[in-house]
Amino acid sequence: MKNLKYIVLSLFSILVITSCQEDDITFGDITAPSNIQIEVDIVGADAANPNGDGSGVVNFTATADNAISYQYVYNGASTPAPGGLKSYNFATLGLNTYSITVIASGTGGALSSKTIDVDVLSLYEPPADLITMLTSDSSRTWRIKSESGGHFGLGPVGGGFNEFYGAATEEKAGVGMYDDRYIFNIDGTFTHITDGTNDEGGVNTDGTVFGREVLINELNGSGEGTANGADIENYPYSDYTAQWFLTAPGDVETLSLTGIGFLGYYIGGDHTYKIEMRSANEMSVRSTDGNGDFDWGFVLIGE
Repeated sequence: MKNLKYIVLSLFSILVITSCQEDDITFGDITAPSNIQIEVDIVGADAANPNGDGSGVVNFTATADNAISYQYVYNGASTPAPGGLKSYNFATLGLNTYSITVIASGTGGALSSKTIDVDVLSLYEPPADLITMLTSDSSRTWRIKSESGGHFGLGPVGGGFNEFYGAATEEKAGVGMYDDRYIFNIDGTFTHITDGTNDEGGVNTDGTVFGREVLINELNGSGEGTANGADIENYPYSDYTAQWFLTAPGDVETLSLTGIGFLGYYIGGDHTYKIEMRSANEMSVRSTDGNGDFDWGFVLIGE
């Protein structure tokens, strides 16, 4: 009986080893990208103006051997760029140096990276009335205009504002968007209050936000929230601060937020919002998501 026991155990061990070996084969080769090259096109740059025409716009093209996809990292924010193409609008006045990192992904999840510095000239000064609208020349709080139809939606990249879908009045109540407040300060700081209804009687930084599946994971929150189709509702997230700045690439007034700063619905991307329309107390903005699939539109009203 002992011999039979040892034979059974030996056969079981062989089966386990064989199974593991077969599993290993499915992973394939792990190849890290190499020879990362980053081409830099500073808009308006020439022999007389090596740092650009003052618009602050720079187009990047990344290539590498054995790369499947790419992502760019700037100022702590990571943006997918599957084809290696990415544009940034740098808005700090004057001549400044910016560090950009490209991460190339290879087979088996292998990663390689390269960081470059680029000197860019920015001469854009936002109009005074735009600064006043945004900050009241001190500090101003904004919210999504949920009482108006079409306050949130999506359309084709570069197409009509909320051409595919526009939310009806109060349609997204209870998902973690309407209780958010966005504070723009004249000193360039931005505060996102993720639940403006729980601060009565004292500051409570707890809250929830609304966003796109997978992309919302860039927030590095708890990973919770409720999935509803491609939306993640009431994703737990605390108040945070960032910086805001204004540019006007192609003469289009554009509001940019640093880091993971966002408005209304988290879509990743480059965290820049083109201002489609503005008045003294209201603005409509749009931004392209991190997948490059849609332009998302938001209507905000000042408080």
